[in-house]
Amino acid sequence: MLLLLMLVTSCAAIPQNLQEKMFTFPEETNTAHVRLTTSRHNFNAMTVCFRFLTDLKRQYALFSLAVPSFPNGFLFYKNEDSFELCARDKCQIFEGLDFQLNKWHSVCGTWDAASGLVQVWLNGQHSSRKPASGHNIYGPVIIILGQDQDSYAGGFDVTQSFVGLMSDLHMWNYKLSPCEIRKYTNDGDYTKGNMLNWNSLDFQIIGSVQIENSPKHCQ
Repeated sequence: MLLLLMLVTSCAAIPQNLQEKMFTFPEETNTAHVRLTTSRHNFNAMTVCFRFLTDLKRQYALFSLAVPSFPNGFLFYKNEDSFELCARDKCQIFEGLDFQLNKWHSVCGTWDAASGLVQVWLNGQHSSRKPASGHNIYGPVIIILGQDQDSYAGGFDVTQSFVGLMSDLHMWNYKLSPCEIRKYTNDGDYTKGNMLNWNSLDFQIIGSVQIENSPKHCQ
């Protein structure tokens, strides 16, 4: 029981303002992750934005939203030379975006059921829009940072784990406009997420993930 209490650090009782903070994922593991809370069970569109830094050259999961019917309800994944975005288990690969190791990147992923299309933004540069799913994402949502849910709330694989830093995560239940995404990229006066808000975040840390001051803390 004591070991379990040490492994699970709960921060979900009161939403926390993580401005000028970051999550540090220090090691490869099939257990450590951050679990996020949202009460919404039905999405017909979605935008997720966050900033991250890593020196990993292999594949890894960044943001994994699962519902019982679809473990890849909305998945933001980094392959060796490309990004991958999934909606309702329908995935698309995005190549040619200028990604560098050991550098902070601002990324956003968008999807809407009306068009069925997904798109990736990296540091203000957008990809093409590609077909995924034209149906709503419905069911009790589990959101995981740093691991890929190969099954609902589980199925973690150490070879897909994220090692690095992550900050400024927001999620909206609509497709953010290009202008709003560029405001986020430039850290301007952007609209904070209405589903997940870094300045008022419900979350639970499991394992070795730490909360530390981000580089913004020094500005």
